Amino acid sequence: MTRRARGGACLIACAVLVPLVACSSPASGDGRVQLDFFQFKSEAVATFDAIIADFEAEHPDIDVVQNNVPDAETAFRTRLVREDVPDVVTLNVNGVFGEFADAGVLYDWADDPLLEEISPAVVRIVQDLGQSSPGAVNALPFANNSSGFVYNADLLAAQGVEVPTTWAELLTAMDTFEQAGTTPVYATLKDGWTALPAFNQLVANTVPADFWERLDAGETTFAEEWRPAADQLAELFAFAQLDRFSRDYNAGNQEFAAGGVPFYLQGSFAIPAIVSFEPAFELGFGNLPTTDDAATQLLVSGVDVGVTMGAQPRHPEQSRLFVEYLMQPDVMRQYSQDQSAITPLVDATTGDPTLEPVLPFFDDDRVTGYVDHRIPASIPLAAMLQQYLIDGDADAFLTQLDEEWDQVAARRS
Repeated sequence: MTRRARGGACLIACAVLVPLVACSSPASGDGRVQLDFFQFKSEAVATFDAIIADFEAEHPDIDVVQNNVPDAETAFRTRLVREDVPDVVTLNVNGVFGEFADAGVLYDWADDPLLEEISPAVVRIVQDLGQSSPGAVNALPFANNSSGFVYNADLLAAQGVEVPTTWAELLTAMDTFEQAGTTPVYATLKDGWTALPAFNQLVANTVPADFWERLDAGETTFAEEWRPAADQLAELFAFAQLDRFSRDYNAGNQEFAAGGVPFYLQGSFAIPAIVSFEPAFELGFGNLPTTDDAATQLLVSGVDVGVTMGAQPRHPEQSRLFVEYLMQPDVMRQYSQDQSAITPLVDATTGDPTLEPVLPFFDDDRVTGYVDHRIPASIPLAAMLQQYLIDGDADAFLTQLDEEWDQVAARRS
């Protein structure tokens, strides 16, 4: 039986499958062309305001109106159904983006010169999630984040522990802190999703790259190939504090910032929250090691912000001018500086020195996307991982995952 569970067109209302020429956008009062800029990150409103002001100074005949709303994915889906497609859009390049891409509602940037300075590995992340047609690239990567682990550099130095780069070194470091009477890992499993950063890293590095194709073809199962990653995840979280199932993400950021725990299994997106609590130690970040071959390990990274347009933009010339401006390396670096992100350029940079240790993975093309982005939203992977870490029953977890995948595939077929 074919196990293919992705295929977003059927998750979007049929109305979006008609030609998507959006309603005419109004001109501003002084006759300038007005662009509707749909921007999903509330924390980046001020950053984009500054970028827009600079763009408008160079293009006085264009008025860019930033539109930031709560629950952006639902709001964007609603606008697609109404055939009211924004001129320029930012989206988190995740599974929902993949549904939009598969449905053919987004612009195709394949072979566009704007991709020439973007890391090919990051472009593949976009394509792996969804394509309007074979080979399509339905969003331009603008900013990336990274999975990995945050660490307290002062505690590591005090115990003479080097930053681990292999699985064996990581376990040795955990044992060293345990023997010294220090809990090695702070975990926040009251929020099930907080197990995902580590699990994404483990799956990406222990499961063959062609897994998804073979899964779609009915040639393999999660139970057959994800067991090693599940076992390693349980081993990691066994090093966490006893109340790990009653502490949430916000509490974890504050507790880690207090300085008593060496390792925090989180992504780069946690760093600004940790820094807001003013930790009195040097913060570090690294790629979570999952194998004993450091040279071949992959970094799991998500395209936190992708820039695109509707498949048939209403103001193609003006919209493209704004997209071209956004995709200038200096503008991308400005955003990276303000938002602690990584620019997905061939020559990757970051505005946060803490993230510099993972930049070589971009330079070496050793970057892959979040595994959980390829799991349909109707499958509660985070809750399933949470239950697995509570009861330790890997067989039940993987069997349920296979059953859920098959159910989604059956509905979509």
